[in-house]
Amino acid sequence: MLWQGESVRKVTGGRIRPAKGKKRTEIGLAPADTHIGEYKHKIVRTFGNNEKVRALRAVYVNVTKKSDGKTTKAKIETVVENGANPNYVRRNLLTKGAIINTELGRARIVSRPGQDGVINAILLE
Repeated sequence: MLWQGESVRKVTGGRIRPAKGKKRTEIGLAPADTHIGEYKHKIVRTFGNNEKVRALRAVYVNVTKKSDGKTTKAKIETVVENGANPNYVRRNLLTKGAIINTELGRARIVSRPGQDGVINAILLE
């Protein structure tokens, strides 16, 4: 797990003597790593007893055409490119900003599947 607390080092490289230790609330969670496959999700408890829906696998995407603003459901074929990490293309991971091939054409994902549990995209024309 990832610890998201304050660093023990200053910008100059000097050491800061922390007044408190690591807390449970400062631990981050593992990424969802949303793949292409039959829809599967997980509900995660977050700070303040709220919930996030993590999409673990997905087959369909809500694709919006910019020209007329219509949204249609399309099947995801493959991941074409991903600016976050080139290895995500090989692994077919769906993240925000990834460009995917759909039945309607190429689209860019604008939602966060690991945070929202749904995949929304804009058609690239």
